[in-house]
Amino acid sequence: MNASNDFDMIVIGSGPSGRRAAVQAAKIGKSVLVVEKGRRVGGVSVHTGTIPSKTLRETVLNLSGWRERGFYGRSYRVKQNISAGDLMARLHKTLDHEVEVLEHQFSRNGVSTANGSGRFLSPHEIEVTGETGESRVYNAGHMLIACGTRPFRPDYVPFNGINVFDSDEIIELPKLPRSLAVIGAGVIGVEYATIFSALDVSVTLIEPRNSFLDFIDKELIEEFMHELRDRNVALRLGAAVQSINVNDTGKVVTSLADGRLVTTDMLLFAAGRVGATETLNLDAVGIKTDHRGRIVVEANTMQTSVPHIYAAGDVIGFPSLASTSMEQGRVAACHAFGLQPPPPPEFFPYGIYSVPEISTVGMTEEEVRKREIPYECGIARFRETSRGHIMGLNTGMMKMIFSTKTRRLLGVHIVGEGATELIHIGQAVLNLKGTIDYFIENTFNYPTLAEAYKIAGLDAWNRMARP
Repeated sequence: MNASNDFDMIVIGSGPSGRRAAVQAAKIGKSVLVVEKGRRVGGVSVHTGTIPSKTLRETVLNLSGWRERGFYGRSYRVKQNISAGDLMARLHKTLDHEVEVLEHQFSRNGVSTANGSGRFLSPHEIEVTGETGESRVYNAGHMLIACGTRPFRPDYVPFNGINVFDSDEIIELPKLPRSLAVIGAGVIGVEYATIFSALDVSVTLIEPRNSFLDFIDKELIEEFMHELRDRNVALRLGAAVQSINVNDTGKVVTSLADGRLVTTDMLLFAAGRVGATETLNLDAVGIKTDHRGRIVVEANTMQTSVPHIYAAGDVIGFPSLASTSMEQGRVAACHAFGLQPPPPPEFFPYGIYSVPEISTVGMTEEEVRKREIPYECGIARFRETSRGHIMGLNTGMMKMIFSTKTRRLLGVHIVGEGATELIHIGQAVLNLKGTIDYFIENTFNYPTLAEAYKIAGLDAWNRMARP
């Protein structure tokens, strides 16, 4: 541990990018200080974002008996009366474990931590102010801004912590609603809308644009929307919000521009997040942010406009995934100390933990067509696999896209149970520049959902013109 206030690197934030950068720098013998304003390390990812939402999802699917309903019918439940307390119990257990692992990782690698809010005094100096107002100044040759994001909270939304929440607050909800309006059909909004729907909460998903999750293959989104409608999730696309009010009976009334009213017990506002940069005093170092508080960096090095100051994770914007954020943190630390990290892979998987899951890697059909690549698609439905029958799956599909010229795999798109795990087979073949022959010639465990790769591969092969 470093007893002085001088470090080789100071990291602001201990989320995925911050912790990965700190550990990477420490592994090569550098002194590192991680500044964390929360009570415990882990950042948004551990405390209000990735881990809590996925834990909540798993708890909901287990307690509701969701995965068994294909066999036992829609009324099947493992626990009849599920309360908010049931959901919280597992959540806190998981979070405690995550924090302990992280604290141990820091102590094992000699990473120092300072609890408090950090702000720049000069390009190499940072002041950290604790909860009780005491402050200390630290110096470092290199800095990494990994402060993450916070929910966008516009003035017209009457947030109250009782029945109008942002996406950080929803995990501490006091009781389960019977009806819920979700504003914003981005990744976070879609995840929470479908998680609550799996609890048989009546959900209305509101999105001002006419489409959502536009980076996902359109055919997959059509399949996903069909399943949501089948579950009575009301989709209000192309509907801008005019006003939100809590009426005399405590109901939340959302007025839409098309004249419709949505009246619900509870409302989740999940329309975007903004960089948590406003308290960093970035003017002192000359770094500018965009209208959403995000920082622009050099893509291959993670350097900001000030070369010794780096930024990584959600604060730099898309793709804002825990997985890619970790890699960005590692790249920043390697570059800062003269190591050459390997180039990032051309394709990385995207996982959306909705119910059902969506996961995708490579090009969508829309992108393939735009690039005028001759192609063919293969489709496999999970109900066509023996494993799907055993699991009682009525829905779920895999779509694979191949070049008819080179036979190479171009993209894999999955919606359904286990999608985020299954995608890695496609990711490996894609990054290793594999062809359709891999899927045709190889044997997959039977019965598994991974068999869908062979089914989809054969489906595409049957359509492809052969010499």
